[in-house]
Amino acid sequence: MPTKEELLTQAQSASDPKRAEALYKEILASPISEHAAVEEKEKELRHQESALMKLGELYRDHNNAKGVAEVITLSRSFVSSTAKAKTAKLIRTLLDYFSAIPNSQKIQIEVLLENIEWAKREKRIFLKHSLETRLVGLQLDTQQYKPALSLIDTLLTELKRLDDKMVLTEVHLLESRVYRGVGNLSKAKAALTSSRTAANSIYCPPHLQARLDLQSGILHAEDKDYTTAYSYFYETFENLSTQDDPSALGALKYMLLCKVMLNLPEDVTSLLSIKLASKYAQLRDVESMRAIARAHQKRNLADFEKALKDYQQELSSDTTIRTHLSALYDTLLEQNLLRIVEPYSVVEIEYIAQQVGQGRQAVELKLSQMILDKVFHGVLDQGRGCLLIFEEPEADPTYGAAIDTLEQVGKVVDSLYAKTVKLA
Repeated sequence: MPTKEELLTQAQSASDPKRAEALYKEILASPISEHAAVEEKEKELRHQESALMKLGELYRDHNNAKGVAEVITLSRSFVSSTAKAKTAKLIRTLLDYFSAIPNSQKIQIEVLLENIEWAKREKRIFLKHSLETRLVGLQLDTQQYKPALSLIDTLLTELKRLDDKMVLTEVHLLESRVYRGVGNLSKAKAALTSSRTAANSIYCPPHLQARLDLQSGILHAEDKDYTTAYSYFYETFENLSTQDDPSALGALKYMLLCKVMLNLPEDVTSLLSIKLASKYAQLRDVESMRAIARAHQKRNLADFEKALKDYQQELSSDTTIRTHLSALYDTLLEQNLLRIVEPYSVVEIEYIAQQVGQGRQAVELKLSQMILDKVFHGVLDQGRGCLLIFEEPEADPTYGAAIDTLEQVGKVVDSLYAKTVKLA
């Protein structure tokens, strides 16, 4: 009968995935002799661990999420004989394989819930916290904000008792992202401050520091403070680029977005010429932001819409970019409408709609909003289908002065009345 080492070599050299899978399972199924020497047992365990990892990689490469889930379940019986730290690392590595499999979030959540329960039963507290933190991240990605916040509350209570600063930093950061997802910016900022406070008391790894800076930039952008947001995004981009992290591209897109939102679209080209950014310059994601910058520079609504349509995947998949571009589109539409109506005192709504290339109803809605916001003074005559524009009314100081005079007279009368009461 071939040894585990021989079976492992055969499996690794096998060209047929089914054959390799069968060999890996055979290695995992064969028991380790109780009478073997300690060194021999350790060697056998190492071979089983390698088979476990290779089987997980095989399923990952073939996009088999259920297979990866089975390997993780299988690993639990194997890892019960290994050190707790090694167990946690092994399960975390196997869970990482899911990230390469598309549409595997549902299975991943089920696997995490099952493993959290197992960690509770086995009293593996640190592994449980690690798995729960990962589960919160998944719930955030799938927009399950309510269960994520509930789990965060439980996690924070336990972590503060254990004083685990590293995990505490990560959980507070996730809390900030969840609150931002539900639109509660004040709580998102408070959670980010807590995360930074925890991070300041430990060595913060570069990837975690980059995530903190990225979240700071996103929250400053939400407050329309694009200058500060840009500096945070630049820190993130520099940090991730030096590590050759693919998520550096996201930070670069945010930097370009800030330049556009600051009405500096001409800076986009010069920004892409710097050494760190030049390798991303030809990518479709960057080209999408360049198209937006060109449209904004020309104040051309049609080009802006074309860019949104041509690069729909690149510009709509990210919530931050989608939100800010929506605000920018509104501003651009407003500027175009003002430019068209400015020379007129009466203008047909149909004509305005033709000029901006929008539907009449959408233009009418935007004009009424602009009138209510006092962007210009006018009224919509829906009977005639016209917009009447008025000159900005001059403030008449007479009424204000009259009210002030009456207030002073009132004070005089009150003081006279008080004196007469005293004399009486």
